[in-house]
Amino acid sequence: MRLQETIGLGVHIWMGSSGKKYRYSVHMFGTTFGASPANFIYAREMKPGHFLPIYIGETADISEPFADYLIKQCLNLSRATHLHVHFSAADESIRRAEQSDLLEHWTPPCNKMR
Repeated sequence: MRLQETIGLGVHIWMGSSGKKYRYSVHMFGTTFGASPANFIYAREMKPGHFLPIYIGETADISEPFADYLIKQCLNLSRATHLHVHFSAADESIRRAEQSDLLEHWTPPCNKMR
């Protein structure tokens, strides 16, 4: 269901190292979603409309709770304020390619925990 993409605080464009632009819907930290494959970015809003990525990930089901304790701790210490979501293909390789492209460009601190 694509309706979820229009709900939230707007859209933010994230650029990967390839130059490709990805459209993410912006939501408050702690927002929950229905079952859907997605790429996601936990971010801190530095000033209105300007975000610093803290963790970039992908999942087969965005409705499942984020379970990595160390990364959750890092998100809290890094003061994540928002969750950006790009509802994506069920194909894991497509989601991982997007994640890799973004990670190469942004190198968020909590991804270094893995």
